[in-house]
Amino acid sequence: MKAMENKRIYISSVLLCLLFVSNSLIAQKGKKEDVETITAEANREVPPAYRISEMPKIIDTVIKHRETSYSLLALKYNTTISVDTIQAANIKLKDKLPQLYNTYVRLGIGYPVMPLADVYYNNGRSRNYFYGGSLNHLSGFNKIKNYASGNFDRTKIRLYGGLRKESWSADGELTGNFRGLHYYGVRDKEVAKDTIRQRYNEMGFKAGFASHKKDSANLNYKIDFTYLNFSDRKPKEDSLSKWHSRENYVDFAPKLWYKWGKETFGLDLGVKYNGYRYGIADSSLSAIDSGLTINNTIVNLKPHATTYAFNNKLKATVGFNMVYDAGIVNKFRIYPVVEVKYNLLNDLFIPYLNIGGGLKQNSFHTMSYENEFILSNQQLRNESNTIRIEAGIRGTISNKIGFNASIEFGNYKDKLLFVTDTLYAVDRNKFRAIYDTANIAKIEGSIFYQLNEKIKLDLIGRYYSYSFKNEIFAWNLPTTQFIFRGSYNLYDKFLLALNFNLEGGRKAKVFEAGEKTVEEEGQYAKSLGFIYDIDLHFEYRYNTRISVFLDLNNVAANRYNRWLNYPVYGFQVMGGFTFRF
Repeated sequence: MKAMENKRIYISSVLLCLLFVSNSLIAQKGKKEDVETITAEANREVPPAYRISEMPKIIDTVIKHRETSYSLLALKYNTTISVDTIQAANIKLKDKLPQLYNTYVRLGIGYPVMPLADVYYNNGRSRNYFYGGSLNHLSGFNKIKNYASGNFDRTKIRLYGGLRKESWSADGELTGNFRGLHYYGVRDKEVAKDTIRQRYNEMGFKAGFASHKKDSANLNYKIDFTYLNFSDRKPKEDSLSKWHSRENYVDFAPKLWYKWGKETFGLDLGVKYNGYRYGIADSSLSAIDSGLTINNTIVNLKPHATTYAFNNKLKATVGFNMVYDAGIVNKFRIYPVVEVKYNLLNDLFIPYLNIGGGLKQNSFHTMSYENEFILSNQQLRNESNTIRIEAGIRGTISNKIGFNASIEFGNYKDKLLFVTDTLYAVDRNKFRAIYDTANIAKIEGSIFYQLNEKIKLDLIGRYYSYSFKNEIFAWNLPTTQFIFRGSYNLYDKFLLALNFNLEGGRKAKVFEAGEKTVEEEGQYAKSLGFIYDIDLHFEYRYNTRISVFLDLNNVAANRYNRWLNYPVYGFQVMGGFTFRF
């Protein structure tokens, strides 16, 4: 035991001595020359590296939840089943499309003696083509008290047809319009009918072609062409066969438009030619009656663009119209094109603004529709609407009531007016055209009511203000106008319609003082009085093919003057029937 203890003491002493010796060696500071460098060659092998072949993965521990189960109580409910009856449904069979009849005929006779005949024909439903025609005739045989014979007749013939394809369409039309009348504005004087007879003959055709490319990247176009030959009554004498009016009218109107996004860009072109002839050029029938030739051409180019904004609530069209007037005086004109409207509250209110103008080509043909009692030899000028500004608002008060209110101002050069002729018409029963510069303002308001197809009511009021450069009044034009139209449909069996027209403020130019005339600035004017005309229409439909009608015209029997010394017929009755087959 003692030996073991001595051994431990010995070993501990040796280790302690070695520790002190090593510390002393490290702490010693040697000299530089005492350092030895030993260089030798040796092979030191590096063992090769090996890639771990296993893919890395996440070792996750899934802890299983204890499944909980609930025991269900076995409960039993007693149920009963009862069968109820189903009410039978009423099924009304109705054709998807109503039957169309190819022919419609309306025949009637009136008092004073006035035969009426209207015939219409159409091929029916077709997606690829259409064709048809119509014939309309109305004549009257009556002599107005204290005036010459006022017999008249009007006959119109129309033939049309066309093709409809997916990407294009074409149509054409042939027309003939023949009107006979008498210059009956001669009071208390017996005149031969042949000396006051007049007849207007009109024949022409129209043709059109249009593209309907659905891709907005394509350019669409439309081309319209119109030709019209118009003339009045030819004298019976062969030597005088040229001494009447005749016209040839040509209208060529191509249009282009291209849609790009919300914008549509368009270009409208137009060439209008009207050749008017009276008598023989450079010759005279009398000292005051000479031949007349007027060639009138209008060329226009109108670029414009239309855009939508604010979720299509705002629509605006802007552009300009360049017009070359090759009439009596060659002149180039530019008119603005501005149309803006904004949809407020889902069509409840739509304010709008239109700024524009244009050049109107007056012809003997168009004059005869405004006033059929005109002279055969007329001076023709184009009417320039240098500026026209219209602002208004339209909308709907409810799903049955709508309205429109607007104010308009326009400046016109060579505004057409009609005055009694005192040079050629010995009996002063014909009218000639005069022209003047005018400013015209108009205020218009209208309201309508519609209850499905049962009740329709319209009321329109207009007020005009005129200011002419040379004339003191707007001859034969009204200053106030009221129109009321109403219709009532009872069970689609009984139809009732009412039309009322009231015009006031019309004056005619006369050339000497007389009864009911006024003088201003050396000009004489005579009031034409009020126009108040009430027409009633009754119709009973026996079935969808046969009906009878009764028209009561000018119920108030007011023989107002449509033109100076031209009173209209009084009370008139027209009855007849219609049928389809």
